[in-house]
Amino acid sequence: MSRPRIVIVGAGFAGYRTARTLSGLARGRAEIVLLNPTDYFLYLPLLPQVAAGILEPRRVTVSLSGTLPHVKLVLGESDRIDLDARQVHYTGPEGEGGTLDYDRLVLAAGSVNKLLPIPGVAEHAHGFRGLPEALYLRDHVTRQVELAAATDDPERCAARCTFVVVGAGYTGTEVAAHGQLFTDAQVARHPMRTGMRPRWLLLDIADRVLPELDERLSRTADTVLRERGVDVRMGTSVKEATHDGVLLTDGEFVDTHTLVWCVGVRPDPLAESLGLPMERGRLLVDPHLQVPGRPEVFACGDAAAVPDLEKPGSYTPMTAQHAWRQGKVCAHNVAASFGDGERRAYRHKDMGFVVDLGGVKAAANPLGVNLSGVAAGAVTRGYHLAAMPGNRVRVAADWLLDAVLPRQAVQLGLVRSWSVPLDTASPELARVPGEPGSEPAGNRAGGSSAEDRKGGAPAKKQPGGEPAKSQPGGEPAKSQPGGEPAKNQPGGEPAKKQPGGEPAKNQPGGEPAKSRPAVTPPPDQPPPGPDVAPGPVKRTDRTTEGDS
Repeated sequence: MSRPRIVIVGAGFAGYRTARTLSGLARGRAEIVLLNPTDYFLYLPLLPQVAAGILEPRRVTVSLSGTLPHVKLVLGESDRIDLDARQVHYTGPEGEGGTLDYDRLVLAAGSVNKLLPIPGVAEHAHGFRGLPEALYLRDHVTRQVELAAATDDPERCAARCTFVVVGAGYTGTEVAAHGQLFTDAQVARHPMRTGMRPRWLLLDIADRVLPELDERLSRTADTVLRERGVDVRMGTSVKEATHDGVLLTDGEFVDTHTLVWCVGVRPDPLAESLGLPMERGRLLVDPHLQVPGRPEVFACGDAAAVPDLEKPGSYTPMTAQHAWRQGKVCAHNVAASFGDGERRAYRHKDMGFVVDLGGVKAAANPLGVNLSGVAAGAVTRGYHLAAMPGNRVRVAADWLLDAVLPRQAVQLGLVRSWSVPLDTASPELARVPGEPGSEPAGNRAGGSSAEDRKGGAPAKKQPGGEPAKSQPGGEPAKSQPGGEPAKNQPGGEPAKKQPGGEPAKNQPGGEPAKSRPAVTPPPDQPPPGPDVAPGPVKRTDRTTEGDS
């Protein structure tokens, strides 16, 4: 008799935890298959430290095959799920198609960037949901400082040294906090950059920073940001983005080449494509994480609307902490569906939050005790080391080196502006030449055209590079909820950066789309060859939806 097959779609916080727990419960009696576009689990809470040059990229990734030895890893993105035939159709990293039959299905596809119908944002902004986006931002910020130092025009220098972050939730707050320290260090250590003043703006329509947290933690974060020099503007957002800068809702136009979009997330479109009952873009499940009417289908993480038993009538928020814990419960319930153990209802209370503000500063309230300063910083980093499923020694070593040595502020140019568009259902994968929409973006607020060219010549209206064709952006779509994931949370884990919230990044998913003609690689971008690594290939047969 053949073993039953359990297919898990997505290796974010929920999917990874489900696979790890199930591999221990099954003990070889079931075949566990994990479908994911990358071969690693990404620890999102530390992604801002990658962008700021504190941690090397591999420090925040955990090998799936290395930590899940009894789980079969299949690289690919799910295109379609046939519930009646019990099959998952997917596209592999080199464009090949495949099908996985299942006896039990766990949908843990997570979430993607949340878009708003604001003119120019899809074309000129970059999200912060995947490793490629963090690497791009680190290179881009370094490049802007270097280009600013090379120009004699004060206005151009100021524009390149201005960085706008939209969204004052966990991700946006940490990106701005770490970013200000990163750029200040680049200027302070260089005698030729005397007089340069890097400026970071943090915008949000909310009335305070970190609106998801207790007001005392919010005040702590706000104070640290302002003392550091971050221009915090609450009740303000972007009205329009252009290649020269951004127009704010208060009427001010800010000259900038950098627009970082951290307004939150929306559920992966794969969940909606199933045609099952939904709750604001999330798949409805019962307290046991099963889909009503489909007992063989389970869902957890950001893609699932799980009833909150602590708050009757509501659903658990899209946070890392909830996703992490839902994964464990889901694994036990899948095992119980085969007669191994009893089913469990998902119930969880928040245990506190942590927000890393860079240096020795942080805001935290573990078990309800409000902390700030060095004590909060120690608790925050200790929490991350305990929560990470791997790489703890390497992360601690990088933190130690960062404390005693200057950071290496160099741009490697591995990720181009056009390869990390905001309107993507796969932020964990960078686009490659030859894919639909893989043309370079020119004159963007989110990236200067020079960075998309190979030794580009000076360009019109944009010093440092010739403007390229504009990058396609996703058309804003119907309203989709998606709260700003809380990143670093020991307890009520709101968000993306938290070991509990299903990161939107390593999530396959997306609705099948109409076929589109292939786009040839940009003229200055050599096609993959013996000396050019082709990189991961992303599915090209689906469209993405914006979020309003």
